[in-house]
Amino acid sequence: MTDMMWLFLKGVIIGVTIAAPVGPIGILCIKRTLEQGKWIGFVSGLGAATADGIYGIIAGLGLTVIIHFLTGISMWLQLIGGVFLLYLGVQMLRAKPSHEAAKASRGKTPLKAYLSTLFLTITNPVTILSFLAIFAGLGITTAEYSGVILALGVFIGSAI
Repeated sequence: MTDMMWLFLKGVIIGVTIAAPVGPIGILCIKRTLEQGKWIGFVSGLGAATADGIYGIIAGLGLTVIIHFLTGISMWLQLIGGVFLLYLGVQMLRAKPSHEAAKASRGKTPLKAYLSTLFLTITNPVTILSFLAIFAGLGITTAEYSGVILALGVFIGSAI
């Protein structure tokens, strides 16, 4: 197996490792799938995978300045993400329970579902720290072109 293929496979494994535990974003994707259909659930998951891919690029290219900046403003990111999660929670509490199965045609557009999940995942400092820990633990350092291959693997793994 070539070095690039191995690096891509490492990226897939990292992406699966980051995305596999069901946390608030996973629950949000499940909820959207059940309430609004497969397509909205799928694009919501792609929003989270895109955020993971972005952090994969940052970590893969060794852009520690950006990572340190993001961890430096983690309180603000947590505050913004927390307010948005509270907003979503209030909307869920205010929604009247349905006695019928959810219809896929109502609710968010795919673009809104994608962007809101991307926003929530990108503002989660735990994601940043997870990537730092995994990349540091595995001792992954890459050149520019191989960082992109690694990030593509992270995106694919997270999407899986």
